[in-house]
Amino acid sequence: MSAHVNLGFVESVWDQSIVSTLVEYIRIPNKSPAFDAEWREHGHMHRAVALIAEWCRRQPIEGLALEVIEHPGRTPIIWAEIPGAGPRAGETVLLYGHLDKQPEMTGWAEGLGPWTPVLRGDRLYGRGGADDGYAAFASLTAVAALRQQTKNHARIVMLIEATEESGSPDLPYYVGALAARLGTPSLVVCLDSGCGNYEQLWCTTSLRGLVAGTLNVRVLTEGVHSGDAGGIVPSSFRILRQLLARIESAETGEILLPSFHAEIPAARRAQAQVAARALGKTVVGKFPFAGRTQAMSADEVELLLARSWKPALAVTGAAGLPEASKAGNVLRPFTSLQLALRVPPTVDAKARYHELKYALESSPPYGASVSFEGDAASGWDAPATAPWLEAALEAASRRHFGKEALAMGEGGSIPFMGMLGEKFPDAQFMITGVLGPESNAHGPNEFLHLPTAKRLTACVADVIAAHAAR
Repeated sequence: MSAHVNLGFVESVWDQSIVSTLVEYIRIPNKSPAFDAEWREHGHMHRAVALIAEWCRRQPIEGLALEVIEHPGRTPIIWAEIPGAGPRAGETVLLYGHLDKQPEMTGWAEGLGPWTPVLRGDRLYGRGGADDGYAAFASLTAVAALRQQTKNHARIVMLIEATEESGSPDLPYYVGALAARLGTPSLVVCLDSGCGNYEQLWCTTSLRGLVAGTLNVRVLTEGVHSGDAGGIVPSSFRILRQLLARIESAETGEILLPSFHAEIPAARRAQAQVAARALGKTVVGKFPFAGRTQAMSADEVELLLARSWKPALAVTGAAGLPEASKAGNVLRPFTSLQLALRVPPTVDAKARYHELKYALESSPPYGASVSFEGDAASGWDAPATAPWLEAALEAASRRHFGKEALAMGEGGSIPFMGMLGEKFPDAQFMITGVLGPESNAHGPNEFLHLPTAKRLTACVADVIAAHAAR
């Protein structure tokens, strides 16, 4: 069947049923458990699971068996199996995504909101559409499109989890509990990553790890008059500044702990050079800089490597600080900061967590009460791409996007990939996604670029077909 018909089939499924279902999905505030401790009582996650599972069951894919699995004390997962046929029927292709969402975030443009789906041109706005609600729909539509071309493909397993935005704490349990049913995937397809632009297929070759936690400094049991205490009681905020200076240069942003750095492989540097040539000034221009704020470098290659292979600290939240309009002349008793320290793909994040904890807690200034509590997840560096997969990605990109396929590292984390890389060292990976310029996952005005999602769906179908034909 021609490439045009293949993409046309995908586009029709998206237009006739996926977009309308995603609109309903966006309305559901199913925040990840890290952001909604009462997720079970609120029922939003179960509503999202039911909505997606119902759509999946309606798909006319012969042999599709789908179930919602929820073990005691765990979040639910959507599990689907489709039998294979042909010479590769005994192998397994794993399709992965998640349905939990980040919290609301402030700053949405007028008329937009996290739980308010809005379709403007090619963009479907709302929380979770691109990260990563579309994954289940795209995955099964890719299989349906594949069946339009050939009956031969490996056995397919689709796993949609509900804790990715919380670091996937339940996923290792389910992978272990379902190990016999999962088998040993020879190809893993993940639709939870980014793209440099919306003009071609992008594949992710590495993901940074994350060391995150809450740093708390307490100097008093209660707030006191700043005029009375100033000069006697040390400021918890100033102590925090001193502690952060132990791990990060305030002038350059460089992480000062040597073990948090890693050598950048030559192949990854070469990929960054190709990506930088394709992206040009959009490497920087895609971000909404305020005023005259500038990027940390003028070199696009170095910027791409900095976001994917170098450690970087972000303060993502704070406690103990009243709103400016409500702040009295009080020396506050404590300050807490939520820290997110991204680490290179090959760095052991668990070990670095303990090192970071020691660096922040040891010998506290003025003997203040200091604690750092959190967790860590290591990153992932892809194995060498097999020739068949490299050829399949290139052909799919040219067929459906009209341009070459490109690859680069991503700065975020997908904990499942690191776990799968260790568990299945011989597997090949197609890690891709729709999070391109301005899509703003985790922030305000998140959107799903529909033409890219459609073309990406068709690319996945072609890659699964190539896996069976190799």
